[in-house]
Amino acid sequence: MDTYNHKYIPEKPRRSRKGYFISSLIGVIIGAILVLMALPFLSSRGLLPYDMQTGTQQVEQDASELPVRSVSVDVNNAVTDVVQRVSDAVVGVVNIQKTNIWDESGGEAGTGSGVIYKKTDGTSYVVTNHHVIEGATNLEISLKNGTRVGAKLIGSDSLTDLAVLKINNSKIKAVADFGDSDKVKPGEPVIAIGNPLGLQFSGSVTQGVISGTERAIPVDSNKDGEPDWNAEVLQTDAAINPGNSGGALININGKVIGINSMKIAESAVEGIGLSIPVNLAIPVIQDLESYGEVRRPFLGIEMKSLTDISSNHWQETLKLPRDVTKGIVVMGVDPNSPAGEAGMKELDVITEFDGKPVNDIIQIRKVLYKKNIGDTAQIRFYRNGSQKSAKVTLTESNAIGR
Repeated sequence: MDTYNHKYIPEKPRRSRKGYFISSLIGVIIGAILVLMALPFLSSRGLLPYDMQTGTQQVEQDASELPVRSVSVDVNNAVTDVVQRVSDAVVGVVNIQKTNIWDESGGEAGTGSGVIYKKTDGTSYVVTNHHVIEGATNLEISLKNGTRVGAKLIGSDSLTDLAVLKINNSKIKAVADFGDSDKVKPGEPVIAIGNPLGLQFSGSVTQGVISGTERAIPVDSNKDGEPDWNAEVLQTDAAINPGNSGGALININGKVIGINSMKIAESAVEGIGLSIPVNLAIPVIQDLESYGEVRRPFLGIEMKSLTDISSNHWQETLKLPRDVTKGIVVMGVDPNSPAGEAGMKELDVITEFDGKPVNDIIQIRKVLYKKNIGDTAQIRFYRNGSQKSAKVTLTESNAIGR
């Protein structure tokens, strides 16, 4: 029998169709991921003109075939329009205190800012701060183009820190309009124009908002170390620096709503500028323009706040009831004044004026200065422990605090 060797080879199992399908699907997914990852790289190298945003093929186009568009950029806005309209009306005020011909400074003691608010036949009027012109022997106005013209002081008022000057109007181009400061609201945008740090920065513009209204700032107009008035001011974060004093605070409609007066310049304080509201400034300006001074009613007394006197004297010297802890102590009386004619005496303690309680000097002045010359007012006071009253007819005086 023929025989032959046969080596056994096991048969490989046959893969199912389902397995082939799953393997192919996995391969396709991996391939797609790799392609998507490679597209940005190839596109950034200019190797693949493909727009990932739109998923469309990009076709290079000759630059000469691209459409040309002209773009007009208008940088004018509300602020630049306001500045253009008002800036010519904001001027520099030069305080000249010449002592001798060898004065190397030319006699210029300092500079500030001012606002031209009125123009009549031959004359223009400028409002500025009292402290800007204080002590001047001569005054000059520096216009926006650098031209200087002589100025004459009509009058000033240290209590409100305002002054009015007049100049020849032959070179005056613009006059500022007053707005209504009673309508100003916190957060409202404002623009300050002035000459910070001197005339080399004339016409500087800063922008901010109204930070607060009806702020009360103590003022020592007599420079005796004691505040004798509370100035009501607007607070803004528009930068106001030395030299800005007397300049304009303007609303977005181009109206002057404040006369910049001072800045709290402590090292730890930033962004606090103060401005006199024009509604308070206008009556003062009108008095200065018409009379050269502010016409205020007065009582004719020298006074101190009760809290400025040692409490040991309240009962022992003044004979006050123990529940009286605030008021005005009469330190002297002009016999020909309204108070003198009403019979008031030294060491009387005023607690009420015109129906309103008065706790200190600032408060009684605030009530007094709201009255008109010729008005009458009722005063309640203590004398030797007894409460009394007197009726006074107010007259005029330019003496502060009387």
